[in-house]
Amino acid sequence: MKKTKRILAIAGVVLLVALYASTLIFAFIDHTKSLGLLKASVALTIILPVLLYAYTLIYRLLKKDDN
Repeated sequence: MKKTKRILAIAGVVLLVALYASTLIFAFIDHTKSLGLLKASVALTIILPVLLYAYTLIYRLLKKDDN
């Protein structure tokens, strides 16, 4: 279980770094679709950590009920 958590944490960090990088790249690109991609990237940069935090809170609450 500990190894799985570590792998998922590393995957989450890689995903967030990729989102930050894509946000920066889309901000500098002057293309017709770049504005929509920038909006999506910023939204996911905000929403993904919130969802991960909510998932960990729910997991802790459900795990306490099992004991």
